[in-house]
Amino acid sequence: MADKFDVVIVGAGAAGLMCAAETGKRGRSVLVVDHGKKPGRKILISGGGRCNFTNYDVAANNFVCRNPHFVKSALSQYTQWDFIAMIAKHDIGYEERDHGQLFCEDSAKEIVSMLLAECDLPTVEQRYRCDVHSISKTETGFSLKLNANTVECESLVIATGGLSMPKLGATPLGYQVAEQFGLKMVPTTAGLVPFTLHKEEKEAFAELSGIAIPVAVDAEDGTHFKENLLFTHRGLSGPVILQISSYWTPGQKVTIDLLPDLDLAETFNVMREKHPNQSLKNSLSRLLPKRLIEALIERGDLSDKPLKQYNEKEITAMAAYFHQWAIAPNGTEGYRTAEVTLGGVDTDELSSKTMEAKKVPGLFFAGEVMDVSGWLGGYNFQWAWSSGYVAGQHA
Repeated sequence: MADKFDVVIVGAGAAGLMCAAETGKRGRSVLVVDHGKKPGRKILISGGGRCNFTNYDVAANNFVCRNPHFVKSALSQYTQWDFIAMIAKHDIGYEERDHGQLFCEDSAKEIVSMLLAECDLPTVEQRYRCDVHSISKTETGFSLKLNANTVECESLVIATGGLSMPKLGATPLGYQVAEQFGLKMVPTTAGLVPFTLHKEEKEAFAELSGIAIPVAVDAEDGTHFKENLLFTHRGLSGPVILQISSYWTPGQKVTIDLLPDLDLAETFNVMREKHPNQSLKNSLSRLLPKRLIEALIERGDLSDKPLKQYNEKEITAMAAYFHQWAIAPNGTEGYRTAEVTLGGVDTDELSSKTMEAKKVPGLFFAGEVMDVSGWLGGYNFQWAWSSGYVAGQHA
């Protein structure tokens, strides 16, 4: 005999738990299944264990999606203010950091505890270490083989997340389900991820590992971010690199303004007037870390001589170099360290108002499994809350 539920939700992450709470509040019988040992594993490690759970400023342009309008309906049905109200209801202290990012004052565990409290309803059941072996369509909905049991439901919600951070149990199950039911996919790649460099550049900058500087970065498509860059022993990281990585494709260059808050040609002329005999290295080391200037001189990108020996042509070329430092990454660190997965279930296959598959009545998707990825700064969690909420209103 199969267990029967109104709704089965596959995935007990941010989107799945949000969906379970909302579906349960409607009086629907709900089963949440996850192959992991416990819920909310990605929530627990996010934001350095503090969970950047949303942002004060959320708009459609904070998301990467082939259809930029798709996210608008869900984000308006369940806003950042709705989630902040839930946080307040559970007396969770939070703090604002740069760019409107909101973090728990204490621990990400509080977010998981809150979601589980919201799911603590007589109609909601959870099963962990529970593998989905097969899913089939029935006349009344769906039949799932879970471990040794068969479960039947009217509505099925896929909230399995993406491929990022495989150590936390990421699998392609959600994509496989979408393909099984004939839904189109957008190819997946790692997003919000550090860049690796080609051998020569990697060796040249390896000594700079740990140095962070404020920069502005542009992708070839014109996308622009201004934030800190971090040199690592593998390449480039830091918030600005993670952001721009979602707009980069292999073979492309990124252009980095190493001195975004000043005009180097103008500043150079002032320094030359005051200290004509000072070396370029010592002068630029007032503006940027000395080790970086030394690395650029060693590479032959800069010549170190007294400021008075530079002519206007050299000054113009040097200013252009620092304001438009072009670098072609070798690749990214991949899903192992990526915070999100770009691509996924094509949103053209889904209703933006309900998250239901247009071709498969009763099949819903929520969270990262679909082709929606947020910027760094709480946007991916907001998408999980909003899409999970919307699916929970209709599943």
